Amino acid sequence: MSQMNPTWLALVAALALGCGGGESNADAGGADAGANAGANAGASEAAAPMVDPAVAATVSGTVSFTGAAQTGTPIDMSEEPTCAEKHGTPAMNQLVRVGDGGGLADVFVYVKEGLGDMTFPIPATTAVLDQNGCEYRPHVIGVMAGQDLTIRNSDDVLHNINTQPTTNRGFNVSQPRAGMESNRSFNKAEIMIPVKCDVHGWMNAYIGVTSNPYYATSAADGSFTITGLPPGEYVIEAWHAALGVSTQSITVGDAETGTADFSFSENMAAGPVPMGAPVDLAHPEGHAAG
Repeated sequence: MSQMNPTWLALVAALALGCGGGESNADAGGADAGANAGANAGASEAAAPMVDPAVAATVSGTVSFTGAAQTGTPIDMSEEPTCAEKHGTPAMNQLVRVGDGGGLADVFVYVKEGLGDMTFPIPATTAVLDQNGCEYRPHVIGVMAGQDLTIRNSDDVLHNINTQPTTNRGFNVSQPRAGMESNRSFNKAEIMIPVKCDVHGWMNAYIGVTSNPYYATSAADGSFTITGLPPGEYVIEAWHAALGVSTQSITVGDAETGTADFSFSENMAAGPVPMGAPVDLAHPEGHAAG
């Protein structure tokens, strides 16, 4: 029997190492196979240097709503009493949440343009989307591409996670017990990714996946703040699930705080929402699956 050349053996071993393990699943619950690939790709890029805190800029503002008050519709949770008990008042299906001062909540605000080819390290922190009280909390959440995202079931009822991305790989899994978690990440920037629960028709959320860490979601009073920006000129976009988008340009200097206020109106509900068709504000009442 002939013997293989040692040099050839070394080459074969190197090729085996280079080709192996391309889509390993680190999550026992069935994590997206692309998650590890996305994280590795992000880590291999030359990350932009951290902005000097002495010159880092801030953009803050308020998102407001003008028009008739949006009262929403009650959610029938009679078939899920454990969820109903978590709400002090009857839960409402309210796509447009407006505070007492006219501030609009659940608006995803992010830097759309102005960072050029800069790349950023993937955050080590894990974002959490909680199925709690038969609702997704928060309703709108942001992550960077490649960042870990945990979707947790805090209810002692069957929930389902059905993501519906356009450019990323989606997933559809069930979480039948309280305490169950699914760990995922998305490889590509995408504004926005709808999430629903097929068991409870009223449960929905939206995930904003960005290529940079400069994003925020407006609070109950409509306020938001984006910190740590390099000084420069930017296009800031504000996205709402029912009302569409609004953009504006802003320039911030060294250590400067710039203001970017956005205004949405009920008339904007007839316009297109970037991820799909307009959302009907007269949303039907939801029911638990029987």
